[in-house]
Amino acid sequence: MAAALNTPNLLSIARIATAPILVYLLRFTGPTAALMAAVVFFFATISDLLDGYIARSYGTGTTLGKFLDPLADKIVVTAVLIMLAGMARTPHVPAWIVVVLVTREIMVTGLRAVAAADGRVIAAGELGKYKMALQAVAIQGLLIHYTYFHINFFAAGMFLLWIATIVSVWSGVDYYVKTFAMLRPASAPPSKRAAI
Repeated sequence: MAAALNTPNLLSIARIATAPILVYLLRFTGPTAALMAAVVFFFATISDLLDGYIARSYGTGTTLGKFLDPLADKIVVTAVLIMLAGMARTPHVPAWIVVVLVTREIMVTGLRAVAAADGRVIAAGELGKYKMALQAVAIQGLLIHYTYFHINFFAAGMFLLWIATIVSVWSGVDYYVKTFAMLRPASAPPSKRAAI
C-alpha cells in the first residue's frame, strides 16, 4: 500500500482534490474568483506534467498510477468545462461543445475498459496528447475570462477550444478504429481439404 502511494500517485490524488475547489470558485463570476480558479487549474496542470515526469524518470509507475493519472485529468477537465458552460457570466462556453468533449471521454474510457478486459493496455496516442495540451491551454484562457494586457482571454480560449474539439473528435475516431482492429479476432486458418 505504501509503495502505491508514491509521489506521482499522491500528485494525481492532489489533482483530483482540486476539482471541488474549482467547482466552488466557478460559482462566482467576478475577476478575483476567475483568477483564483485559473491559478488552481494551473497548479493542477503542472502536477499532471510533474507526476508523469517523476514516474518515467525514476521508474515509479504503478498500476494504480495508470488508473489515477487519466482519471484525475478527466475529473478536473470535465468539472471545469461543465461549470464554464453553466456559469451566469457571459459569454460562456457553449454547452454542446462540452457535451461533445465529455461524450468523447466517456466513449474512449469505455473502449479502454473493454480492451483491458481483453488483456490489452492501449497507451494514449499522439493525437490524444495534443488534445489534452490544447484543452489545458484553452481552459486556462477561459478561466481567466476577462481582458488583460489587451488580450481577450475568453476569445483566445474559445479559439483554442474549437481546435481542441476538432482534435478530440479526430483522436477519438482514430482510437476507435485502431482499437477495434486490435480487438478483432484473427480469422481462422482455412481447413485443409481431406485428400481423396
